[in-house]
Amino acid sequence: MPNKILAFDTYYFDQKAKTVCLEFEEWNEGKNFKVYSEIIENVEEYIPGEFYKRELPCILSLLQQIDLSEIEVIVVDGFVYLDDEMKYGLGGYLYEKLNKEIPIIGVAKTNFASIEQNKKALFRGDSKKPLYITSIGIDLDKALKKVESMHGEFRFPTLLKELDRLTKEI
Repeated sequence: MPNKILAFDTYYFDQKAKTVCLEFEEWNEGKNFKVYSEIIENVEEYIPGEFYKRELPCILSLLQQIDLSEIEVIVVDGFVYLDDEMKYGLGGYLYEKLNKEIPIIGVAKTNFASIEQNKKALFRGDSKKPLYITSIGIDLDKALKKVESMHGEFRFPTLLKELDRLTKEI
């Protein structure tokens, strides 16, 4: 039974991309995790509405270091869908590239207005600003509960905050 969770984030600097992945086993984990990291040169330019073209190759490259047979779900910084017609965002394209075998949960800090139905706002801690949750391969309510159960008393779960910090460390 797959029991590991992966969370990805990428930071861009000087035509390079640093992608970091945290691997952990419990949703409420605060400390115990394994770190995978890779820096790729000459990454694609950012094109509005086509962010996945920039970040997906980075995630797929780093995934080559990981045994996917043990992975229960992958968390990405961004959206699975971009609109209510289910146009794929980063998470949707990743799900396709993984042969629809590993569920993807998108956790976004900023709202994407053209999607209403297939996203949920999650308020954590005392924050008045939600995180926006989208998912594919896993029920959206279940995905929301999993992110809600993540360690940390603030808006952003402890491990996702750590992931963000590690990506920016050069």
